[in-house]
Parts: sequence; C-alpha cells; structure tokens
Amino acid sequence: MAPAGTGTNTGTGTAGSGGAGAGPGGIRHHIVTVGVENKAGVLARVAGLFSRRGFNIFSLAVAPTDDERFSRITIVVDVESAPLEQIIRQLDKLVNVVSISELAPEEATERELLLATLQAGPVERGQVIQLVGVFEGKIVDVGRDAMTIMLAGAPSKIDDFENLIRPFGIIELQRTGRVALPKLERRAARLRSITGGAGGAGGAGEDRSGAAAASTSDEAE
Repeated sequence: MAPAGTGTNTGTGTAGSGGAGAGPGGIRHHIVTVGVENKAGVLARVAGLFSRRGFNIFSLAVAPTDDERFSRITIVVDVESAPLEQIIRQLDKLVNVVSISELAPEEATERELLLATLQAGPVERGQVIQLVGVFEGKIVDVGRDAMTIMLAGAPSKIDDFENLIRPFGIIELQRTGRVALPKLERRAARLRSITGGAGGAGGAGEDRSGAAAASTSDEAE
C-alpha cells in the first residue's frame, strides 16, 4: 500500500478543485471508500482499474485504519464518466477489497488538507498572516522571503483559500485529496416526561395517607 496520508489529484480538467463539486447540472461527483487488505500492490490494482475503464478520478487518498491489517482508500470519482453502480461492481471483483461504500456529497462530512509555500516579503507578510488567521489556518515554516502555510477544512473552503493566496505568488502547493465519513444523525434526544412521575408520586402520597387513616381508625375501634 501507499504510505499513510498519501493523497493525489488525478484525472483531467479541474482535478482537486471546485470542479469536483456541484456542476451546472447538479452534483457531479461521489465519494467511494474502499476497505482493502494492507498488502503490497493493492493501491496500484485499484487505480489501474479506474484507468482501464476510463473513470475520471478527482482525488484519491489512502491511509491505514484503526485495524493495522486494513487500509481505507477514499476516491472522489466523476459520476458522469461512468455509472456509479458499474464502478462498485468492478471494485468488488478485486480480491483484496473487503468493503465498499459510497457517499453522496450531501451525506458526507468531507475534509481536505492544503500545504502551500508562498512568496511573502516584508510588505506582504502581514497580509498573508491576516488571511491565514481569517481562515483558521497555521503558519508552519517561515523563510526570509517565503512562508509555508497549512489549512484543513471542507473542500469548498480550501478552494476559496487557494484562490485568495494565488496573487501573493505560489511557490509550491500540495493538497491531500478528500477524506470523508458519513454524517451523524441529528435526532433530538427524547426527554422523559416528569408529569407522569409527579402524578405517580402524588398517587403514592395519597395511598400512604389513606393507609395512615385506616390505621388510626382501627386503633380507635
């Protein structure tokens, strides 16, 4: 397998950019997560399958899971290049694939990491620092006339940030590709009503009062 954290942007056109999101005709991409055995050559076979079938990959990221025997490959694929069902059927034929799941963008929590080295002389440095602060990024390295910055967030946030830092002059830029997990349910927790409890407590009090009255009557007799 590839080393932990490996990420690539492949395919044609707007790989790794805003084009991987919703297009004029609506959502154009899906996220396919593939659980595979942590063995040599598996990533090459998965990538080769997409290449042979002509599927357009916007981004691909791979890293080990919590179980060291397996890795998870997150593939952002153009659903216009091939039907999603066909992609999943082809992946299921690979021997080392143990699980496949797909997430529509609206059903997923997506994140991506950007590292960029910018030209930042004494005049521009303050502007870069301010912009990084607005986007809640970090400055990870500083040189005489350059700075390396890091930002993690939703892909749309990364796209906006990349567009804003371009005028400063990008020396090098690397994006990891998207990783995603299913969104959690947001059902409100059911609150136990205390009305019945209060009534029950009152009823119990009444029972005790009645018992006490009966006992007094017996003693009087």
